[in-house]
Amino acid sequence: MHECIFCKIVSGQIPSPRVFEDEHVIAVRDINPQAPVHVLLLPKKHIASILDVRDSDSGLLGRIAGVAAQVARQEGIAERGFRLLTNTGPEGGQAVAHLHFHLLGGRRMGWPPG
Repeated sequence: MHECIFCKIVSGQIPSPRVFEDEHVIAVRDINPQAPVHVLLLPKKHIASILDVRDSDSGLLGRIAGVAAQVARQEGIAERGFRLLTNTGPEGGQAVAHLHFHLLGGRRMGWPPG
């Protein structure tokens, strides 16, 4: 995990202003935003992707969903709507092998996604 950029953000080795933080999850602004609001929700526990989630991680995933709702309200996008997603694998667009969720909002989202 010592080479994982998100683990370095979680540990504070790479400074990144937090939008939210508790003992299990942090939320930071994406450095390459794809919407007016683009926040990354990261579990502090290193999990490579959604494929590596175990039954014992169900509480963590629930916590991430709750944090996403809280941050959406905080960012003023809850009422109009937003998108919460995770990319998995190279064809799914996963660029960092640390489970993370993108919270996107502040504009109309198209479907299907690009």
